[in-house]
Amino acid sequence: MASPHARIGQQALAVLDVALRVPCIFIIDAIFNSYNDLPWSGWAGVVGGSLIRVLGVLTSIVVLLLSQKSLLKFYTLFFAVLLGVGATLVNYYVTSHIDFYSLYYMATLGFKLLPQNGPVLWLGMAGVQLLLGFGHVMLLNVQPTYAALIILDIMAPMWGLIAELPVDVRQTVAVTSGFVLAASTAVHLAWKLKWFYYSCRYVYLLVRHMYRIYGMQALIEDTWSRVRLPDVLRVFWLTRMTAQAVILIYVVKVIGDESGEQTHLTRDMLWDVFSNLIISGCDSTLTVLGMSAVISSIAHYLGLGVLAFIGSTEDEDKRLGFVAPVLFFILALQTGLSSLDPEERLVRLGRNMCLLLTAILHFIHGMTDPVLMSLSASHVLSVRRHFPVLLVSVCLFVLPMVLSYVLWRHYALNTWLFAVTAFCVELCLKVIVSLTVYTLFMVDGHYNMLWETLDEYVYYVRSSGNVIEFIFGVIMFGNGAYTMMFESGSKIRACMMCLHAYFNIYLQAKNGWKTFIKRRTAVKKINSLPEVKGTQLRDIEDVCAICYQEFATSARITPCHHYFHASCLRKWLYIQETCPMCHQRVYIEEVTHDSATLSNNNGYAAANENMELAPAAGVGAAPAAGPELNDQLPEDNDSIEYDDDEWGAQHSGSSVEDYINNDTDSEGE
Repeated sequence: MASPHARIGQQALAVLDVALRVPCIFIIDAIFNSYNDLPWSGWAGVVGGSLIRVLGVLTSIVVLLLSQKSLLKFYTLFFAVLLGVGATLVNYYVTSHIDFYSLYYMATLGFKLLPQNGPVLWLGMAGVQLLLGFGHVMLLNVQPTYAALIILDIMAPMWGLIAELPVDVRQTVAVTSGFVLAASTAVHLAWKLKWFYYSCRYVYLLVRHMYRIYGMQALIEDTWSRVRLPDVLRVFWLTRMTAQAVILIYVVKVIGDESGEQTHLTRDMLWDVFSNLIISGCDSTLTVLGMSAVISSIAHYLGLGVLAFIGSTEDEDKRLGFVAPVLFFILALQTGLSSLDPEERLVRLGRNMCLLLTAILHFIHGMTDPVLMSLSASHVLSVRRHFPVLLVSVCLFVLPMVLSYVLWRHYALNTWLFAVTAFCVELCLKVIVSLTVYTLFMVDGHYNMLWETLDEYVYYVRSSGNVIEFIFGVIMFGNGAYTMMFESGSKIRACMMCLHAYFNIYLQAKNGWKTFIKRRTAVKKINSLPEVKGTQLRDIEDVCAICYQEFATSARITPCHHYFHASCLRKWLYIQETCPMCHQRVYIEEVTHDSATLSNNNGYAAANENMELAPAAGVGAAPAAGPELNDQLPEDNDSIEYDDDEWGAQHSGSSVEDYINNDTDSEGE
């Protein structure tokens, strides 16, 4: 385990890595936002400007995707160039615009500079140039001999000041010093091209290897996590908003001071500042991505808080932190948020936030529903465990109603309000279904007895909820189709409608119908099995092998002479068609006898002289004409094995492969 100092070092490197990538996002955003403000004209100027823009974007993307080590090296060289440029500009400005020997009796903060002569000033400038020169050569990692020459070149204009050369001569010396420094810097950077070539080649080979071995998805996920793109976008958006907030507040105060009005911020002024910040916070695709990253962080911690409050151990918070920003970004693209006018953008953003809030509430319901079911099914009676989940469920029922009421009070009916209301009503119905199933299980646990029709009630309640959800899906598809045809049609909206029709309508209907068919088939098979009641049931001194409960009213006998509750066996047959005890198929097409020979789940026969013999146990028993059953069962029903010859003799020549194929086909139905 890493030591605290090592962890602090790793966190510092992670923060530095994110901070060094953020300027690339700012540059890309500035380039795209300045697309309509091109200063040049004519086709040559447009082509040249476009090439410069493309080069800037590509360079920023390359720097953004560099590894941490390469990124640090790039910024080292970049700051070395900046120091060299700074030293050159200082030399030119000092030698061209400042006459040190005419600067006397200057004051700083009310105190006069002592001694009051020019050499003190140029000595200070010489110290600044020495710092810039040493920083330049150290960052470039220049050899000591060449480093001394570069520093002497940077200090040459200062010698002209000391020698009191004419102004034009000093300017010539400063320009010459700048050219020499630029040439030496270019030579050192050209020498670094070898490192740049090998770094690019290494990255190319690594990307090609990952693409061939793991595929494009793994490559994108690895780059996403390595670059820490969500953190970069989040820091970019927050930094941009903070800078704009400071500027706006400063401008508001300056305007207030000039007009003679009160300078403190009122509620209306704060609302105007906030509105302007929100409008500018989604004025481009990159800012929308940054806002999505912030929403992802908020949704992530919201999911963590809900899970901690209800006492769940699932990882649904990660999914919420992923689903919420993706949904917000899709809504922004679908409505063209960044391309709208400022006032329309603010209104559209509010509407998208309402839709996002309803989606988050639906997702929170998906987090609380399993906890409700587990608490009710485990018969946990602790109020401390039930209260948080019930409180969240009640909030999920009340909040959509309050939201719908507020929206209907302030807005007229339109497609957006209809969609929000439909989502709210659907969520309320889903909460009612969950609480109803929860109540049924709690009642079953309270009476501590087998409730054979409980599964039927739960199925009917769940099916009703699924049918209602399917109907709402169809209604939302119609609402989206109307919006696309008559209000704001777009390719993204059309794609989202197709995805909605496939996942929320087609697949839901298909899965629901498949579940209904499986249930109907299981009920049919259960009804085909012999049923034991009354005195025959009392002769069985055993329990159901599935639920370990006694037989209160009736039991069903499988062809392999095992008996279960009808409800328990039906749940088992939803999953597979074999006996839970001996794994033989539980299926009888026609039953001609009213009862079957009883044997308990341990393999001993129950005596009853009045009982008739049922068809032979096993797969493929001939209806109404099979041989009489042998009362003796194998000693170990859990390990029945046949070789191919025995199977063919017992099943009229059918092979084991045919049985496997038939079993597979029946399970796939």
